[in-house]
Amino acid sequence: MSRTENYVSPSHLVAKSSGGYPSQVIGIKNMRRFRQLSLFAACTMLVASSVVSSAQTIIDEWSSVKAPPAPELKDVTIDPKTTALLMLDFVKQNCNEKVRPRCPATLPAAKQLLADARANNVLVVYSIVTGSIADTVADVAPNGKEPFVQSGPDKFLNTDLEKILKDRGIRTVIVAGTAANGAVLHTASEAVLRGFKAVVPVDTMSADNAYIEQYAAYHFIAARGGIAAGTTLTRVSMVKYSNQTGAN
Repeated sequence: MSRTENYVSPSHLVAKSSGGYPSQVIGIKNMRRFRQLSLFAACTMLVASSVVSSAQTIIDEWSSVKAPPAPELKDVTIDPKTTALLMLDFVKQNCNEKVRPRCPATLPAAKQLLADARANNVLVVYSIVTGSIADTVADVAPNGKEPFVQSGPDKFLNTDLEKILKDRGIRTVIVAGTAANGAVLHTASEAVLRGFKAVVPVDTMSADNAYIEQYAAYHFIAARGGIAAGTTLTRVSMVKYSNQTGAN
């Protein structure tokens, strides 16, 4: 056998893959693909991180948010037989010039609303948080025969309010009081969630500042769960009675 016959090409010594390519070549290709994928993953993470870090929250956008158009106030016709007026937390401790100066400003409208309701034999229910019902501001004080409940912001919670209303066949509640973002907001909303209709005269609700009252009013027209559909915003001069015996 000649030297030529004994010569073996180096390519014959390279292991073949099942596809017919040398395994070393495949290894190099895999390494390159791995590097490409790693680079792609790193770029993806960098972009994602940039998006997350630049995402705007409502706090970031706070100063640029524009208030929506004011809610429409609507005329309301009340059926005295199926309506109750809820006078919420009009007490001396919080409805005064020092603690909540916007509350005394609502008393003339609240007083008119109360007088019209009584003139039309509408059920009136009061509420307090603490203290005594005798702490109610004189302009809108109970007459001694009207029921009251004592609770936090939601006047249905741990009270007989729902029973008082249903025992009288009440289907609609007019909600007046303070605070707009406390008793008024939560009691009116809860009333709707319990199957009542709610009427909120905005000139009888008050809070610590105008922005809170604006927020509460907007909540009533934007809230989910049927609250917006079940709540009507109005003012005292727009409230009428179906028997037309009230002086509005």
